[in-house]
Amino acid sequence: MTDVTKAEARRHRQSATAVKASLRDLNIQLSLLNRQFGTKMALEDADWNCLDLINQLGPLSPGALARLAGMHPATMTGVLDRLQRGGFITRERDPAAADRRAVTVRATRDRNPELYPMLSGMNSRMDDLCDRYSEAELDLIADFLRRTAAAGHDAVAELADD
Repeated sequence: MTDVTKAEARRHRQSATAVKASLRDLNIQLSLLNRQFGTKMALEDADWNCLDLINQLGPLSPGALARLAGMHPATMTGVLDRLQRGGFITRERDPAAADRRAVTVRATRDRNPELYPMLSGMNSRMDDLCDRYSEAELDLIADFLRRTAAAGHDAVAELADD
């Protein structure tokens, strides 16, 4: 390997290390934001994560939601009970299911207007940040984040298998 190639490899490792450090910091900041948000909305971290999944992917069965959230089904029951009591979700019988006890979880969205002001500060900051990038740069960033999320998904599955 030439000195130039070694120098390039070293710079690449340093850049990759900086990206991973930034992702760790982002994870911390988002966790803190979610915790503050959850406190104001009386939602536990797991509750907010599940509500977000239901809003994005729902309606879902409790079992499917538990798998997506990486939670035990018994724990999911408690989360769903809290979300239902809070007016965030409904549980509906699934008439198409062979098992008459089958339930589908659906976001009510009735309380979503309460959520928006809590998230508006971060959304505004993200809009300002995105305005600094070209469409091509945003496409690259979005691709990187999708791949990062997929890597995280795979890492979660790997840990769950242990």
